[in-house]
Amino acid sequence: MNWKHWAGSAMVAATLSGSAQAATARREDGGRLADGRAVEAIALANGHGVSARILAYGAALQKFMAPDRHGKSADIVIGLPDAGAYEARQSFFGVTVGRYANRIAGGKFTLDGQTYQLPLNDRVNSLHGGGKGFDRQLWKVESVTSGKVASVVLRHISPDGDSGYPGTLDATVTYSLDEAGNLTIAFAAKTDKPTIVNMTNHALFNLAGEGGPRDAMDEVLTIPAAHYTPVNAALIPTGELRAVAGTPFDFRKGRVVGQALRDGHDEQLAIARGYDHNFAIDAGLTKAPKLLALLADRASGRVLEVLSTEPGVQFYTGNFIDGTMLGKNRHIYRMGDGIALEPQKFPDTPNQPAFGSARIDAQHPYAHTMIYRVSITK
Repeated sequence: MNWKHWAGSAMVAATLSGSAQAATARREDGGRLADGRAVEAIALANGHGVSARILAYGAALQKFMAPDRHGKSADIVIGLPDAGAYEARQSFFGVTVGRYANRIAGGKFTLDGQTYQLPLNDRVNSLHGGGKGFDRQLWKVESVTSGKVASVVLRHISPDGDSGYPGTLDATVTYSLDEAGNLTIAFAAKTDKPTIVNMTNHALFNLAGEGGPRDAMDEVLTIPAAHYTPVNAALIPTGELRAVAGTPFDFRKGRVVGQALRDGHDEQLAIARGYDHNFAIDAGLTKAPKLLALLADRASGRVLEVLSTEPGVQFYTGNFIDGTMLGKNRHIYRMGDGIALEPQKFPDTPNQPAFGSARIDAQHPYAHTMIYRVSITK
């Protein structure tokens, strides 16, 4: 069988839907922070073996269970055992990142003639909000709902000047799980004065099951992007939109993730220690979520589709995961144990106008809808 052709079609997977059943949402104990604060976890489950566990700390996707072609469930995201572990060491595993996901060069940007300085937590750059971003906050659980769709709404208010960003930002993240295996994550934010926003989820997936004997490098990935944004030595986009054709970055027809991962002939793989690059999705920015990536595990039959309204997706092969962190069930995570597919605006967009705009204001709030859709192929 031509696996590249198989992975390139989002239509080959059999959905997990069936007769209508009620999806459930349940509050659980998510652990405690160092200051004693209790953290809620919310477990969402449908009637077909798909479930997700959300931590209020970091608005994080801590667990995502999905069945294989034989009905055996496995947790397909890497993560930490409880909220205290997330607080003790910043991992970004499954968290909501913001205010600005990915890198901003030098931690600086200019808005309406005023320059703002953000914390530098990635050598000379600001990464995922500067080190004390949305992943380090205890979000308020606004509502928990069971029914045809199970959901939880989380809210965080980031004050004016927080980590150097202008404007008071009122942000919400809504996780919803339906009977068809769609885990929808809807981000929304409103501000009292102009600012920049770029929110996403930072889950790292292994469709074989986290902590198992197989890493994610043998999975087949499809990304419908004819171009990507190459980076400099500081992992900041150079401004070029480079064609993927004839390079290890061509995932349009599907390719095994690890096929060219260690090919040092490509300077971009050498710079990033693997894949840590933004792909410019052919469809661009859209009103409705469209396919950004499709990941398939041939052995288990699990398929993951990533859909979003955003114009880019950051593909990251866990290059900086070095075996020093114990994850769930005391699993030792290493490079390649999970891959991230992060829908987003392009990195460093506030400093590169050709990439579009990340600006919002009181009249133009922020919205981003993304979907993790799990299914199986026989």
